[in-house]
Amino acid sequence: MFTGLVQAVGRLRRQPKGVLVEGLGRHFAIALGDSVAVDGVCLTVAELHSDGFRADVSEETLNRSTLATKAAAGAPVNLEPALRLADRLGGHLVSGHVDGLAHVVAISQQPASWRLELQWQDPAYGRYICDKASVAVDGISLTVAGSSGAGERFWIAVIPLTWTSTTLRQRRVGDAVNLEADLLAKYTERLLAATSAPGGGTPPPMAGIDGSWLAEHGWA
Repeated sequence: MFTGLVQAVGRLRRQPKGVLVEGLGRHFAIALGDSVAVDGVCLTVAELHSDGFRADVSEETLNRSTLATKAAAGAPVNLEPALRLADRLGGHLVSGHVDGLAHVVAISQQPASWRLELQWQDPAYGRYICDKASVAVDGISLTVAGSSGAGERFWIAVIPLTWTSTTLRQRRVGDAVNLEADLLAKYTERLLAATSAPGGGTPPPMAGIDGSWLAEHGWA
């Protein structure tokens, strides 16, 4: 589990077995078996190196994220160690399980921020986007400033600190980014969609929480 608060920017390289993350330095300590978010993808430290680590990467992860492309190019990536129970939750709960890709549609500098406009590659994921909701972009916890249509296209306001201390400043129109929707939205959808328990039984009541209740309390 992560928070979406990037602690270092490293570099990703392809290896015969998995990927190599370089440039970790002394930004944070890791041990064999630790979890590290690499551009929003949760990877396990399989082998320690002097300036980073090697991680195994499954076909599913390579197909769903930008890791393969970035490893081939030796591109910079955002890094965050796993959350400890004693840590402050400064961003939002991020699992490191990328839902899909988005493409950068537009970038514009504002007086006090940058506006980054994104569009889901699969428009069906737009249902998880709503104004002021959280979304992880290449592992960065960000807030949705606005959206169009059914949420398949949305934009975020990026403050200068986030812009300069992450890989966002290197993004260009047409680039692909990893997106992870808010965990709460996905679990809520799954629970509300359940109409029967395994074996054909009826699921236990949800204490009156249904679509109407959520709409009444501002969750729709």
